[in-house]
This record gives sequence, structure tokens and C-alpha cells, in this order.
Amino acid sequence: MSVTVRPSSGRPAPDDDRETGSGGRAGLPARLRALADRSRDSVPLRAALGAGVLSCVVFCLGNLLAGSYPLGPHSRNVVDMGTQYVPFHAYWRTVLLGGADGDLFMNWGSGYGSNFLGDVGTYLSSPFDLMVVLFPADRVELALYVITTAKITAAGAAMAVLLLRLRRGPWPVAALLGSAYALCGWTLDNGAYVPMWLDGLLAFPLLCLVGEWARGARRPVLGPLVVGLAWVSNFYTAYMATIGAAVFLLVRLLTDDKDRRRPSAVLHAARSVLIGVGLAAPLVLVIYSATKSAHPTPPVTFSPAAWPDVFARLLPATSSTESPALYIGTPALALALAMPFHRGLAARTRFGWPAAICLVALSLHWRPTHLLWHAGAEPNGVPDRQAFVLCGLLLIAAWLSTADGLPRPAALAAGLAVLAALALAARGTYAVDRWSYPVFAVALLLAVLAAGAALVAPRLRGGGAGARVLPVLAVALLVTAQAGETAVAGMRVAQLELRHRSWSPRLGGQERAVADAVADADDWPHSRTDPGEDPGRNDPMVVGGQSGGYYSSLTAQITQDTLTSLGYGYFAKGRRLVSLDNPVTDALFSVGTRIRLAGDPAGGPGQVPRATTTAVPPLVTVRPRLRLPDGTARFGASVFANQEMLLGARVYDPPAPTTRTRTAKGSVILTTTCTPGSRAYLSALTFNGTATLDGGRPVAFAGKLPAVRPPLRSIGVVPASGKVRVELRHTGWLDLPEQPIGCLVPARLERAVKQLSATGATRVQVGGHSVTARIPAGSTGTAVLAIPRIKGWRCSAGDGPERPAAAYLGLIAVPLDGTAGSVRCDFRPPGLRKGAAVGAAALAGLVATALWYRRTRRRQETPAPPPAL
Repeated sequence: MSVTVRPSSGRPAPDDDRETGSGGRAGLPARLRALADRSRDSVPLRAALGAGVLSCVVFCLGNLLAGSYPLGPHSRNVVDMGTQYVPFHAYWRTVLLGGADGDLFMNWGSGYGSNFLGDVGTYLSSPFDLMVVLFPADRVELALYVITTAKITAAGAAMAVLLLRLRRGPWPVAALLGSAYALCGWTLDNGAYVPMWLDGLLAFPLLCLVGEWARGARRPVLGPLVVGLAWVSNFYTAYMATIGAAVFLLVRLLTDDKDRRRPSAVLHAARSVLIGVGLAAPLVLVIYSATKSAHPTPPVTFSPAAWPDVFARLLPATSSTESPALYIGTPALALALAMPFHRGLAARTRFGWPAAICLVALSLHWRPTHLLWHAGAEPNGVPDRQAFVLCGLLLIAAWLSTADGLPRPAALAAGLAVLAALALAARGTYAVDRWSYPVFAVALLLAVLAAGAALVAPRLRGGGAGARVLPVLAVALLVTAQAGETAVAGMRVAQLELRHRSWSPRLGGQERAVADAVADADDWPHSRTDPGEDPGRNDPMVVGGQSGGYYSSLTAQITQDTLTSLGYGYFAKGRRLVSLDNPVTDALFSVGTRIRLAGDPAGGPGQVPRATTTAVPPLVTVRPRLRLPDGTARFGASVFANQEMLLGARVYDPPAPTTRTRTAKGSVILTTTCTPGSRAYLSALTFNGTATLDGGRPVAFAGKLPAVRPPLRSIGVVPASGKVRVELRHTGWLDLPEQPIGCLVPARLERAVKQLSATGATRVQVGGHSVTARIPAGSTGTAVLAIPRIKGWRCSAGDGPERPAAAYLGLIAVPLDGTAGSVRCDFRPPGLRKGAAVGAAALAGLVATALWYRRTRRRQETPAPPPAL
């Protein structure tokens, strides 16, 4: 099927379906009118299908050219893709299929017990994420790639439908521009590696459609449902998409001089948003409450990108975290830039949309509006996460420039001149790649040839072969320019990501071996099984077990404070806690089995997991001498003293004077004395380098505050002389605490473990989000659960009333008076009850809206009674 792309006639085109209705076909027979309506209704479907297929093909082609998994050997696990999204989806699959220790409320495996519903709402609540159950457990990365591709495909289809709703035009062009939106620079550089954000990419055109329905007082029930689904899928980017849709609706109302329903349209849209957000409140308020309790990252200073850097991001094959990714393809950008010069458009349209786009671009550079886009919080990492909205507005402008025919040559020439000026201004900026200008030039040449073919075709007389071939050629050249440029840009961005950013290898045999070892040793809830530090990316979610390791944007402040005070390390500025291999903390958190990687006894090249089991106290212990509230119990600066305080026993040697001597080679020598045969540990904080105990092997530390803090590490056994001499070879930071060395005496720890086991729970049962423990009769003092006291826990002793759980040094504590024979604690995510109430009210509002519109429609359809005679 050929499509004629004709030059503009100079008259404003119909603005929407209301102005291009069936009035002109009133004289046609009923059957012909039905056929015409059916043909017209199929146009959005064709455009959506075309945009979706093109988006999918081009995205996969870019990955194929880059050699990225699953179309090549290179990992796609760039930054958080490997350390958050793959593990979360692996665990989500386990939860959905019923094999997890926890449930929708509680994740028992991570952080010794974390709020899982908050993580679901942040990372996993998109309907697309349910697709993970269709894949085997060892193909989670493939599942995530398919989910990512499906979201991109759906975003392209939704934008194509929106474009045809704005103005009728050739569906192949709508499909091409829909695909350009789905594969904009924001997607290639950000969304493809942060798949939860892609729900916002899909939400923007859908919410714009809700705005269109509000203009016509249509879809009063579907509109709020679309808003609610967008906010449930990913509230963070849905919030940005909602602001973008508000800008879209405002421009639509101001540029349409025939629209007399502006106040009612705003009210209809506001109602849809309020009801929709209300429907999402049970999840949104849980996320909000968890965010308020989360460990904050260090403050970020707002620093807008320089304008040449912004212009550079309009070019293909650019990648940067310091400037907004605005690439939409050279042909599409040329059409958008031609809009102000297109005299075939109404003046309000040709100047209103460019003005709105400029204001949105300026909002990226002003701190108050920058914070507004990000819900008042300065983002860490990528600063301009709302750039997909600006890309969408640019593509809407491109569509309005061409839907009724190409702009005249003068307008096209003016747009190309602006484009050339922007490209010239970007020359020499850091984000420009060696591929950027060559690919840009080729795409521009093909786009000019396509425009020439489209402009010449209508002038050929007689309907010859040229008149039929040239429109097809124009579309083919346009698709080649746009899709080819985007495929090459996707390839280059993928390559640059792997070259300049940290990444994790693909999941493989080592993870499967560790998972098998964990499954064989698992003894939960009698004791925990820690899968260890390796591979170090949310391990329990990937391989099972129960660990302090945890990486989430919602890592609770109390969890972070408690574990780091005990010597745990972290990455990601405190939100990625790593497991600690230490006998004292194993006793504190009932880690009875620990998995460690060791050399293959068969002589193989890799490492194999080995399980080591030790006796530890139960998950619930009783401290007879502890009375709450204990105002004196506070962690101090020494991780060794903190461990002893929480354990309730002295297990390290008393602090001895430590001398520090700097050698001529630049290394630092630490010397102290300890009990012979004890095990020495180094608390390094920000130390980056190696520590070597005389006669031992170097132990690596990788500290770099505020991003990375190394955990407490064993450096060897104290010799018979009792003299400890440690050489520190530092390659970066060297910031040691006042007590850097602690010497653990195993016999003392063994006595402490036996004491806690003797007075601890005799039986522990753990449900999806509850703990029940039977304790010795007549127990007094305080029951301490080896679970961080995050918000949402409520506990009771025996038949006593349930109250918010108390805390002892960051762990759940329950006072005992000697009458209770059991302790029970339940977790309910904070915000869930309020969210459910708001959701119920919103649902009632939706039902009331549906009934009102149904009654109004019936009243309008009821014929008036005949006049009385």
C-alpha cells in the first residue's frame, strides 16, 4: 500500500476527529459509510502495529550490532541492571511461583528482613514484569530483556495512536515517529538499563490520550483506570509523565481556537488524575512511607548541563550521565524544527508547541522546576530523568508539522538550517562520539532525498509510474534514515556503556552452584544460611539464603545504621549493604551456615562453593538483665565494642595501644599486642589498598567514601608471641578508626553463644511476614529478635496486646514480665492501611462517576415526550 506524503496546501488541517467526522459522508449509502468508518478505525491499529514492530526490530538490531546479550556475547548488566533489576526479577519469579521464604510484605532473605512491598512498587509492579514466570529460573536475564523490549514496543505503539488522535495523517509516518519516541536517546542511554523507568515512557502518550478524552468529555471510567495503571506500574516516572501530560493538555487547549470547553476539560482531566492516583494509593503510599524511612544518599548540588552539551545530546551515538538524552532521530528532529516556519499551520499551533518545548527545555536548567520534575528530591546519578517527556513533545511537534503534508521547501530549509546550527554548536563537546557526525550526515542526506521525492511526486502529471513510485520511495528513504540511524546509535551507546561504566558479568555456573549449596544447607528458620559476598549483587535474591546483603533505593535507615555500626560494608553511598564474614555477627544474626568460594578440589580453573556450619543462638534470644527502655544503649565508634554490646559479652581483647609508622616506601605499619591464637580483624572504613599481617597473605580493602566502605575483614591469626604487625599498602584513601584492630578470642565467643542458646527460644516459626517463638517459662527481661526493627513491626508477649515493636540497638525487642511463654511479631508495610482507605474512596468515586455518566447518557438518549394537545 502506497501512501502519498504531499506538501502542505497552506490551509490549516483538521485538528481532530470531531472536525473530520462523518458529516461529509452523510449522502453515502449506509453500507458504504460503515465500510468507510471501519477503514478509518483500522488506521490507528496499523500505525500502532507498525510502530511496535519497528521499535522492536530496531532495538534488537542495535543490540545485535553491539554484540549484547542475548544477541551477542557481551553482558547488558550495566550498573544497577546487574546488581538490582536482574536479582529483583529473579526473586519476583520465586515469589510468584510460591518458592520464597517470605511473601508480598516481607523479604526474609535480604537485609535480615526487609519491606518487600515497597520494593515491589519501586521495581516490580509493572504488569510486564509478570512475564518473568514464563522463563526458567536460569533465564532471568533473557526474561528481563524480553520485558524491556516489550515495554519499548508498547511505548512506540501508544505514541503512534496518540499522534493519529491529534491529527489525521499517513499512518506509516505516525508509526515511524512512534518508533522514534520509543527509541529516543533517553531510552537507549537510560531506560534500556533501568527498565522500571520504561513504564513512564509508555505512560506519557497514554496520559496524553487521557487528556484528549477529557477535552471531549469521553472515557470517564477508562481515563482514571489508565492513570491508576500508570502510577502503579512505576509511580516515579508516571509522576513525570503526568506533568508532561498536563503541559500537553494546556498547549492543546491554548492552541485550538475552536475549543470552547477549556474549564470543563481541565476539570475532567483533574478528576481522572485524582481518581487514578487514588486507585494507586495502596502501593504509592507504601513506597512514600518506605522512602521516608530509607537511608538518604549524600546531598547533590544542582548543576545544569551547558547548552552545547544539551545540543550534543540531540545527535546520534551520544552517551552521558551529565546531560539530558534528547536524541529522537535526525529526520524527526528536522520536522520538529521546521514547525515555526510552517505557514500551513495555524499561528497558535506553529508557535504554541515550540514555545512549550522551549519552556520544558528551560525547566531542566532551573533548580525549582528541576526539583518539581523529581518530586522535590535531587536525584543521584542521572539528573535529567524527565527527558523522555521533552522527546515526546518534540515528536508531537514533528507529527503536527507533517501530518497534512510536508512543509514547503522554504520551511524545511529553515528547519534544516536550525538543525545545522545546533549540530555545529555541539562540536567538540565531551558527549559527541566519533560516530555521531558521520551517522548524522548520512541520515540527513537520506531525509533530504525522501523530502525531495515527496515534494516532486504531486507535480508529476498523468498518474504515471513516477507518481506511484516516488511516494513509496520517500517513505522507504525516511524509514531507512530514521531506523538505520537509531540502530547504529543503539549499537554505539551499548558499546560506550560497557566501556565507561561498571558492569556485572552474566549469571552462570557459579551462581547455580552457590544456589545448590544454599538449598542443601538451608535450615531456615532454625538458623540462617548466608550465601556470602560473591558474586555480590543482592545474592539472596539470586541464589537464596538469608543475608545482611541488600541493595535497594529503599534500604531502611535503621538497617543501614545497625549493620554498618557492626562492621558491615556498603556500596552505592550506603544503600547497597554487603555480607559480613565474621563469627560475632554470625552469632548475633543466627547465621549458622556460611557459603564460601574456594579452589576446585578437582583442579578446575574456577572456584566452587563450600558450606561451613557453626553453632549459633536461635533467631530469638532472651536477655534476662536487659530492661527496656534502656537509654544507655547506643552504638559507639568502635565496631568491636558495638558487637560486644549487642552480644552482651566481651569476646575481643581489650583495646591495646596501636602505633602507626610510615615507612620510606609509603606504606603504614600498625603494631599492637593481642592474645596468642586469637584472630585479628581490621576495621578499615575508607582504606583502599592491602593489609598484610606478618607471615600472612595480603587482604584487599576497597574504600572510597561516600560511595564505598569496606567491611570488617580478618587479616590472620595472632602468632604465639602475641605481637601484631600489619603493613598497609594504600593506593587511595587511608582513614582508620581509633581502634583499627580487634582480636577475637574464640573460646569467649563460644561461651557467649552457649549462654544465649540456653536462655533463647526453644522453637521458632516464621510465616510470610510473621515470627512466633516459644520461650522458656518464666522468662524475664527482653526478647531480642535478630531482625532489624524497620517500621511496620508490631509485637506481643503471650496473650498480651499487640503494640508497635520496641528496639534494642536497632533490632526488634519485646519486654518480658515472666508470665509469657511465647512472643509473636507481625509486619505490615507502613502506609498500606491509609493507602487502602484512599483507594477505597477512589474506587467509590470511580463507580459514582460511571453511574452519573450512564444516567446522563440515558437521559440524553430518551426521546422527549410528544407535546400535549
